[in-house]
Amino acid sequence: MTDLTIDRTLAFPVERVWRAMTDPAALTAWFWPRRFDPTVEVDLRVGGRYRIDGPAVGMAVSGEYVAVEPPHRLVFTWLWDGEDAETLVTVELTPTADGTRLVLRHERFVDDEAAKSHAQGWDDCLDRLPAWLTHSTE
Repeated sequence: MTDLTIDRTLAFPVERVWRAMTDPAALTAWFWPRRFDPTVEVDLRVGGRYRIDGPAVGMAVSGEYVAVEPPHRLVFTWLWDGEDAETLVTVELTPTADGTRLVLRHERFVDDEAAKSHAQGWDDCLDRLPAWLTHSTE
């Protein structure tokens, strides 16, 4: 079993990054590419569920919120449609002098290959986040 950690610094306040990670409209706008035609459902509470669907490419992920501690910590399960292996994601947001440090830990993978694939996916997603943060209106 293995896991991955991604550490990024974003030049935006913690509250704004929190919104990007938890608001369904925000997630719809940046999480997956527009060509996926994404939709997002969020019930942001411990025990609440979320779903990110990309019907144009036939993929979706869903899970349950395990910890919701605004605006600093979010923990949720992660399960791809059609798969059995549920993993766990923890997002920690810490204020810095320049904005926000985002540390994402994704754990409980069955092997290194699954972790490597997810690391690439998270990098792709998080690469889109700064542009959304720059152009979004609160």
